[in-house]
Amino acid sequence: MKSELKNKAYKLTRNAAPLSFMIPARNSARTPLLYFDEEKGYNRPLRYARNQKSPFEDEQDGNAIVEPIIFEDGMLTVPKTNPVLQEFLNYHPMNGKKFVEINKTKDAQEEYDYMTTEVDALIEARSMSIDQMEIIGRVIFNKDVSLMSTSELKRDVLVFAKTNPEMFMRAVNDPSLKLQSNVQRFFDNSLLSFRNHKRDVHYNLPNNKKRMAIIPFEADPMEYLSEWFKSDEGVEVLQFLEKQLD
Repeated sequence: MKSELKNKAYKLTRNAAPLSFMIPARNSARTPLLYFDEEKGYNRPLRYARNQKSPFEDEQDGNAIVEPIIFEDGMLTVPKTNPVLQEFLNYHPMNGKKFVEINKTKDAQEEYDYMTTEVDALIEARSMSIDQMEIIGRVIFNKDVSLMSTSELKRDVLVFAKTNPEMFMRAVNDPSLKLQSNVQRFFDNSLLSFRNHKRDVHYNLPNNKKRMAIIPFEADPMEYLSEWFKSDEGVEVLQFLEKQLD
């Protein structure tokens, strides 16, 4: 059963679309347009020719007339009377990267999901305790929250929840967030210190200045230490340092 023919519209994915944008209409060495046909087991070259019945070169005759495909003001409308171009765009390697088909139902659902996440994030942000907000401030904002007023902290957390709701919700639900916050507090309270360009971590206690850990090359110091404190060697150290915070 054939699918129903219908008009389709496409848009460029970038926000600031040029007045005119042309996509490749045929396979070439400079711009390969290949579609891997799983049934046949090989790549098939694409070529758009309105006077042909297929977008595949191996199904076209020798009279193919290649036409340019141009997005005007970021948009391209393809009527149902040109199913070959619709099929060509469906197989085109730039589909999903440079352009997408407009699907109002899908777009509305995605917008609804984003708005719902934004509302959830704002509600979560407003209900957080100051301690929880300070964790966000230390870990996500990388700020010394002791220098911030409560109003500044609340404002920054709300702005973060509104502008990055998905990232905010992931952070809130991350079980390691509190541990990362405590690691930052160890340094803020001078219980630990970095040396050797943040490659060595030393105790900074009155009677203990020994090296505690070595940060591997290219590793993020805070992320590495958070994982190190979960190890058998690090758990006891973590418990000791947390008591010093209390």
